[in-house]
Amino acid sequence: MADTRKKLRRATIIYWMMLIYIVAALIWWLISLERQNDQMRMFKVHQLDATLDSTISPALYKNQLAAIDDLYRRSSTKHIGEGIVFLVLILIGAAFVYRSVRRQFRLQLQQQNFMMAVTHELKTPIAVARLNLETLQRHQLDEPRRQKLIRMTLEETARLNSLTNNILVSSQLEGGRYTWSREELDLSDLLRDCMNAFRNRFPDRQLTDDIMPDMDVKGDPLLLELLINNLVENALKYSPKDKPVHASLYPDGKLVKLEITDEGPGVPDEEKKNIFEKFYRIGNEETRKTQGTGLGLYLCSKIARDHNADISVTNHTPTGSKFAVTFQLA
Repeated sequence: MADTRKKLRRATIIYWMMLIYIVAALIWWLISLERQNDQMRMFKVHQLDATLDSTISPALYKNQLAAIDDLYRRSSTKHIGEGIVFLVLILIGAAFVYRSVRRQFRLQLQQQNFMMAVTHELKTPIAVARLNLETLQRHQLDEPRRQKLIRMTLEETARLNSLTNNILVSSQLEGGRYTWSREELDLSDLLRDCMNAFRNRFPDRQLTDDIMPDMDVKGDPLLLELLINNLVENALKYSPKDKPVHASLYPDGKLVKLEITDEGPGVPDEEKKNIFEKFYRIGNEETRKTQGTGLGLYLCSKIARDHNADISVTNHTPTGSKFAVTFQLA
């Protein structure tokens, strides 16, 4: 990662040096043309002055001098115009190259962050599940401790399943290999089932809901379940363990609005437009404490768009975040 940043700084320095050189060369070319144009004018004026007394009348001399000055002005205008056009084209091309290179390096850095996060996210639940199973195998534990280890193992396998689903579905959606199922479904039942599943996985967390019945939408049940799960997992991840996570579903005119709210630290205003980008995560991958890969909210955004829905994040009063997905009524 540090090597990528060094490459980015090196490429940026080289880029600016080349751009300055090109602009300086253009300015020198324009100055040289103007000098040549001025020298040509002076040469023609000297030739004209040499013939003033012998061959041409004063009136003809004035006309030819005016023609020389007019040609000089037109040449200067042409040189300046060409220089401005070249400069604008250079700056447009330079801006395009700069943005493309920066975007490529940023994507490379995000992919490295993703690989670091995925490596950690895959190894952690596998290691925890293995340790729990080995403990159950080697020791005769009382029933409460056995149930606790089993529950922890199921939580880790569910987390691993969620991660692999995010990766596989993201790859299939981007590659156009996912087979859509456009069907009318009851989003109320789907949200209620998801919230009950989370209550079973996290019995110590406060999960509340306010779900209006019979909220029908058209879409893919698997993708919409993935959307809900990612939003709820994101809220659980970033909110304190003693604070509730609330889900609500209600009609809003001709729309259906799904909201997931938490009481965590919230999302800074300058980050709200970035969190739905692929691989994007707030903070530094090497120092952040929260788990994740940067795929969850990206998938939520893509699934929402594919279902002609809007997704947004706002501040939740007094603290936390509110993620809202707005669907068209079926």
